[in-house]
Amino acid sequence: MASPYENLPARSYWRSGVAERAPLDPGALYTPRFAVTPRMQVATAGSCFAQHIGRSLRQAGLRVIDAEPLPATVPEALAHDHGYGLYSARYGNIYTAAQLLQLWREAEGTHIPQDRVWQRDGRFFDAQRPGVDPRGHASAEAVLRHRAHHLTRVQAAFRAADLLVFTFGLTEAWVHTASGTVFPTAPGTIAGTHDPALYSFRNFNALEVLRDFESFLKALRKVNRRVKLVITVSPVPLTATASGQHVEVATCYSKSVLRAVCGMLVQRHPEIDYFPSYELITSQNSRGAYFEANQRSVSELGVAAAMELFLNGHGLHPTAAQAADPGEDPRCEDALLEAFAR
Repeated sequence: MASPYENLPARSYWRSGVAERAPLDPGALYTPRFAVTPRMQVATAGSCFAQHIGRSLRQAGLRVIDAEPLPATVPEALAHDHGYGLYSARYGNIYTAAQLLQLWREAEGTHIPQDRVWQRDGRFFDAQRPGVDPRGHASAEAVLRHRAHHLTRVQAAFRAADLLVFTFGLTEAWVHTASGTVFPTAPGTIAGTHDPALYSFRNFNALEVLRDFESFLKALRKVNRRVKLVITVSPVPLTATASGQHVEVATCYSKSVLRAVCGMLVQRHPEIDYFPSYELITSQNSRGAYFEANQRSVSELGVAAAMELFLNGHGLHPTAAQAADPGEDPRCEDALLEAFAR
């Protein structure tokens, strides 16, 4: 009787799929589940790594949605500092599935987060995206007015999308204890005040991440039945952890949870594809070449390799637009825990 492991493709065996692969050769790491085509309208969201994906798709000629474009009154040099052009709306980094679900419910008018406005030095900041207006606003009312406009653009972007690309970044978050409102940064890092009586640390488990993302998917598909999703896991390690564990152990937990959830989502939902940017960047085959000297930031070589793998998988190629690449957000670091891990 023949073994079920006979006659499998080369990618199925460690020796031929990894050990015999030339260094930095991605091999057959990615087999798309469905086609991504230039006709699709694409929305992007998630952690920092999603910026690279959105930019590469734009360079390849895809119709990447920008629902909150740069106003003529804002100099282009300040665009990224104010959250323009990074994602399909100015929500900044969305690190957790809980934050994504909360944002969509708020945009659809079914949920209002608590503790919405933070202060710093007499200025007022949107607690859900404190980094997109670095100087803040003159009043809490101005913050809420700007947020109301932002939410209409989030709703428009996600409702219009044929494809949503989302990068899972973290399992760790800070929440408003009484209400469960989740924040993208720890209170006190960019704005606000860290008050243990008001805020608490959360480290979501796989079942919670799966629940939150599937709740988001269900809500989105009620208004956008055609949308497909490409999900990824950010290869960027935690900059700091409030879990009490060594940062490497905490990073392994976080990425393992997120990768497991991605696997479950693909098994359960045919409209979801997984792109293995995490595996490519962290592979033993890469010999560490895809990280900068700090062993955390993904190098330009790593970004290029990941995007080439994705584009080649879909028969897409960068266009001349690449010459006008504005780069990524220079603040693309996890500010979530820095103030509380020292």
